[in-house]
Amino acid sequence: MSYKIHFGTDGWRGYIAEDYTFDNVRRCAQGYASYMVKRGKKGETFVVGHDKRFHSENFALAVAEVLARNGLKVLLTNGATPTPVIAYSVVHQKAAGAVNITASHNPPTDNGFKVRNEFGAAIDPDGLYEIEDLIPEDVKDVKRMPAEEAKEKGLLKLFDPAPDYIAHLHDLIDLEPIKQAGLKVMVDCMWGNGAGWFPRLLAGGKTQVFEIHNQRNPSFPEMSRPEPIPPNINVGLKATLDAGADVCLITDGDADRVGVGDEKGNFVNQLRVFALLAYYLLEVRQARGAIVKTLSTTGMLEKLGKLYNVPVYETGVGFKYVAPKMLETDAMIGGEESGGYAFRGNVPERDGILAGLYMLDMMVKLQRKPSELLDLLFSKVGPHYYDRVDRLFSGERSAREAMILAADPKTIGGLKVTGLNSTDGFKFELEDGGWLLIRFSGTEPIMRVYTETTHPDRVDSILKDGLKIAGLV
Repeated sequence: MSYKIHFGTDGWRGYIAEDYTFDNVRRCAQGYASYMVKRGKKGETFVVGHDKRFHSENFALAVAEVLARNGLKVLLTNGATPTPVIAYSVVHQKAAGAVNITASHNPPTDNGFKVRNEFGAAIDPDGLYEIEDLIPEDVKDVKRMPAEEAKEKGLLKLFDPAPDYIAHLHDLIDLEPIKQAGLKVMVDCMWGNGAGWFPRLLAGGKTQVFEIHNQRNPSFPEMSRPEPIPPNINVGLKATLDAGADVCLITDGDADRVGVGDEKGNFVNQLRVFALLAYYLLEVRQARGAIVKTLSTTGMLEKLGKLYNVPVYETGVGFKYVAPKMLETDAMIGGEESGGYAFRGNVPERDGILAGLYMLDMMVKLQRKPSELLDLLFSKVGPHYYDRVDRLFSGERSAREAMILAADPKTIGGLKVTGLNSTDGFKFELEDGGWLLIRFSGTEPIMRVYTETTHPDRVDSILKDGLKIAGLV
């Protein structure tokens, strides 16, 4: 019997050469093509792109061959391309969707198959289930046209998506003040698709941009995976100190997420970055509109919402929930705990490049370094402290869920439990306005235990109690 492919948060990810094979990638492509043909999209254009992982360009070509044989026109990127650039290309090219070969922040052993709709956004859960159901059981049922034939028939073209995306960025932000500010910017590209973008965008002025990990290396040396959180970013933070840089911007493997290090070599966690970006839009740019957040991110956003009289909507984890809510509410910003942020005026997709530029613009406009920006934020909403523990788990997920529910804790980390939100995982609300969340990864056999609290001395004890509730200690 053939391998059963299951779609998670963004699509499918697998272990290269074990389940992530050319045959299975072609099966996924056939499922996506069938889904789009059912929606009357035959003859329309689709963007196909890839990251710098092992064989990604060849997996992308295999996808293009399947889409072309199904009567879909393919624009194939001419090289490794950031996910946000692919997403923007969908809109700019008036395409009907996209397939992106990337495993984002996963370990080097993995690769992935991301799917997007006509907005360049994540396809909603019902659509993902339908694509999954349309994946043929046997590769013999996959339609495929050789690339050269597809090119001759006008069904496959190579294109450079960079110029149009860069022109779009200039519509969203004036880069000249950043170029002339004289900043020293360290960029950790994490061996991924973000390499070269900030130097290209900010060249020609007094600001200097330095890059590390900017070559292709699918083994991702000096980190366990290209995920912009410690300890993967420790080398980048040290390089920031060594260079005397004002800030460190860290893009993940496909550059849809961003991490930030301050001028002292300290990591600014993802929740704080989300709140800083929202504050930047509200205060510096005087923007108004909804904020969309996943339940795993910061309560500082609700406080900012009250201060500036804007609505805040909470969703399940993943941009398959965030993107539709952003479109529904014309949201100003949307984001998640993993360091992915999307902005109105752009596509409803995470964009680590634009988020990094907004952070730099905030530094220039407010004339503050990152640690000083945090002080300013905390003066508005109070200090908030966050941490997360990821653990592999075995056994049935349902048994774990039953165990968590049965625990029914009255206190966690010495704080009274005031409520339980089970929209996506188990979020225990705490008396200080903080929370503990236990949830299962949508892409890996991992349980995540997260907390945010206003008490810096309670973070460890909350996480320890969370691990006990989850049966992980």
